[in-house]
Amino acid sequence: KGFGFIKDDDSEQEYFVHASGLIDEVRENDQVSFDLQEGRKGLNAVNVKVI
Repeated sequence: KGFGFIKDDDSEQEYFVHASGLIDEVRENDQVSFDLQEGRKGLNAVNVKVI
């Protein structure tokens, strides 16, 4: 697909993530760390790494 969403367990907020923002290969339900960056439509997850 090339994109998806990451849900923050603490805030329940969902953030858009594009494949270019991934450092590691991520699968559904993986625990990840990420940074937030302002995008055109709000905050995007970038530098996404499996923890």
